[in-house]
Amino acid sequence: MIASLPMYLRPANRAAHHALWALIRDQLRQRDIPAPDALDEAIDFEASWAHPDLVLGQICNLPYRAQFRDRVTRVAAMDYDLPGCAPGYYNSVFIVHRDSHLSDLRHLRGRRMAASALLSQSGYGAAQQWAADQGFVFASPLITGNHAASIKAVATGAADFASIDAQTWWMAQQDDPLTGQVKVIGTTPASPCMTLITRKGQNPAPYLAAVSDAIAALPETHRQMLGLRGVVALPATAYDIALPPDP
Repeated sequence: MIASLPMYLRPANRAAHHALWALIRDQLRQRDIPAPDALDEAIDFEASWAHPDLVLGQICNLPYRAQFRDRVTRVAAMDYDLPGCAPGYYNSVFIVHRDSHLSDLRHLRGRRMAASALLSQSGYGAAQQWAADQGFVFASPLITGNHAASIKAVATGAADFASIDAQTWWMAQQDDPLTGQVKVIGTTPASPCMTLITRKGQNPAPYLAAVSDAIAALPETHRQMLGLRGVVALPATAYDIALPPDP
């Protein structure tokens, strides 16, 4: 059995992540749900989502919608109390170089986008969702592999802009000096935040209760480090969002 919560794991908050998992693990066991002692920090994202013995995982809503909706049990969306977002939702910030003349999102049409991955809602899908609302798509993005690399691509001029998960942006501003080389010019539409899942066929209720109780018991120092406020059981219809076009 495995558990993996990799999406916002950084060296600075590793201890807080481990403390959160220890509380979740104990709450799960109190509900007679076997749980591993520690998080698996080596397993690939997609491999963890597809693992037949997944106890608890964390998935972006785009791969959930595109590939995993019928393959896992959805538990709840995480809530980071992000500005402009309803509980359980998140968005992305559009960034450009700090010296860029681009100041209006409409100016991004035809510009080179840095995308963390084509299966990332925050790093690709949300930006395309915004573009679709304007009647176009962003074509031929530079695929960077992660948000940190996308920030670097914009900071160094390899790309004109990027969309960065708002929670990741909050964390990056605390420990990534390259954030000083870029500026925010707008935000994407909001969509369900990072979503907790378990293997298919499970009753999500005890998992939701376990995670909720664990977050409530998390020491304030760890809570501030993670920025985590709680979890929200969003309706299934919240995930009824069109998939982004192929680039």
